[in-house]
Amino acid sequence: MSSETTGASYASAGVDIEAGDRAVELMKEWVKKTRRPEVLGGIGGFAGLFDASALKRYERPLLASATDGVGTKVDIARRLGVYDTIGHDLVAMVMDDIVVCGAEPLFMTDYICVGKVHPERVAAIVKGIAEGCVLAGCALVGGETAEHPGLLGPDDFDVAGAGTGVVEADRLLGPDRIRSGDVVIAMASSGLHSNGYSLVRHVLLERAGLTLEGEVAELGRTLGEELLEPTKIYSLDCLALTRTTEVHAFSHITGGGLAANLARVIPDGLYATVDRSTWTPGPVFDLVGRSGDVARLELEKTLNMGVGMMAVVPAESAEAALTTLADRGVEAWVAGTIAERGEQESAAGLVGDYAV
Repeated sequence: MSSETTGASYASAGVDIEAGDRAVELMKEWVKKTRRPEVLGGIGGFAGLFDASALKRYERPLLASATDGVGTKVDIARRLGVYDTIGHDLVAMVMDDIVVCGAEPLFMTDYICVGKVHPERVAAIVKGIAEGCVLAGCALVGGETAEHPGLLGPDDFDVAGAGTGVVEADRLLGPDRIRSGDVVIAMASSGLHSNGYSLVRHVLLERAGLTLEGEVAELGRTLGEELLEPTKIYSLDCLALTRTTEVHAFSHITGGGLAANLARVIPDGLYATVDRSTWTPGPVFDLVGRSGDVARLELEKTLNMGVGMMAVVPAESAEAALTTLADRGVEAWVAGTIAERGEQESAAGLVGDYAV
């Protein structure tokens, strides 16, 4: 028998190049939908190209970049065989971090790692990413699909992404703009978003023994549908706020919960108080807490508790901000205030209202 039939090959090692090529062909139509005028070329090159001359309209353009994944939420998608929503989560995790400083999302790249390339599955993941990019106003200029047999099981996968945005230097948002007397506006989350799923999976699937396919009366749908609810993408809503009213800062509520993320934009000498009574977290948060006997503080430092983004604005801008968000279909409310920090507040923690 000749060496041509007995010799090792990439395919015999578990990597299917033809399947990868097929996946690329299937995803092209979705990537095309994200195209912006500044994008040059198409999918298939070694690098995505973005015409930076478009930034000439800026006096001093600052580029903002971020990278992230969606954590163990991918396990829920894998178990249910639903792959076209996880991309929304990825875009939200990346681009909503970028918009926090007031930057306009420009473009994004993705990285999809699989144990075995199933072309339709990879294309479905990219479809979700592309749809998310449209919602964020950015282009998907490239990506990588890597097949890692032996390292990942045939049905295992993970996703990650990186994005770039731009903001005029004198419009950069953040702690330096916040003043005593400002108010904190909360924007409702669409559910758990993409953080805390290691706790959620442990509590609901392992300890409580719930099934993803089972109906949960208080949720009004199956547990799987609730857990796969895509993360809300706030990028264009936040940019609309910066155009219609004065905004001092945003805070994207992700890992670490509301208090830890809001604290990241509060300057020394000031503190924020957020009144819990201004909203009621959705039923999934109570379900997690009750099913696992999870302490309230543990929930609050792990999950978003119904708030996905916060804006800090001058008190006189609050009404206009709420109107803008309402016009865009975003549920929002005044949830707190900013004040000068004294000796009493310097030791404030999560007792009663949030104080950060």
